[in-house]
Amino acid sequence: MATEVLVIIGMGGMGQAVLRRSGAGRKVLLADFNESLLETTAATALGDGYDVVSQAVDVSSRDSVAALAATAAELGHVTQVVHTAGVSPVQAPVQAIWNVDLIGAALVLEEFEKVIAPGGAGVFISSMSAYMSGGRIPADVLASLATVPVDDLHLIPFVAGIDNPGYAYLVAKRANQLRVQSASLRWGARGARVNSISPGVISTPMGQQELAGESGAHMRGMIEGSGTGRVGTPGDIANAAAFLLGHDASFITGVDLLVDGGAVAGVDTNQRSRVAD
Repeated sequence: MATEVLVIIGMGGMGQAVLRRSGAGRKVLLADFNESLLETTAATALGDGYDVVSQAVDVSSRDSVAALAATAAELGHVTQVVHTAGVSPVQAPVQAIWNVDLIGAALVLEEFEKVIAPGGAGVFISSMSAYMSGGRIPADVLASLATVPVDDLHLIPFVAGIDNPGYAYLVAKRANQLRVQSASLRWGARGARVNSISPGVISTPMGQQELAGESGAHMRGMIEGSGTGRVGTPGDIANAAAFLLGHDASFITGVDLLVDGGAVAGVDTNQRSRVAD
């Protein structure tokens, strides 16, 4: 019986939670740009009984992503791919956000499309910030973000003109949703599915940095106005990913699952209330 391979790209809080939730009984290929973090995570996982191997990856490089996909295919049937790698506005300048959050996700979608096994599934992490775009991204730009070749994404005039990291992050994460939607047809031709998850405020190191940054007060306000009134945990995202990767989601592809504790619903409801007044 061929080995089932789970690929997890990004060894932050969400990636590690996905490993704990979905890694048992599979060969797991762990990948990250940070080789020290990758080595530590792999060693801990091996000690905990998971069957893992690791490989450094630069998601902004097609050659690096293609090499990772090739390694995954050599290990067995690539049945699950979870892409969590990303940088936030408080961590990185605009160009790094384009390289990692926009181009990186698009490259992983393309290269793993070539090796995903029939019956397989992928999950890509977007962000609830994509739901805040409203009409701020023109329709023609949305179409371009969804369909232009990866190598031309940074040449879209609208993209090239953005100099604010927070807005760049929003655009990149909306593009993730759109490209997953488009890719679902090509993945479907291989008998596979692909979806995205848009987390809310999650208690990862990245999330804690954002809460301590310029947008922290706004984010805390969103949490307080949400239906759950709490920050999310990496486990909340890992549980959602496990559902989308599994057989119970076999009729779900090309969609985004908002896992934000009701934060976006609270914002939308508040806005509608003000308009009604």
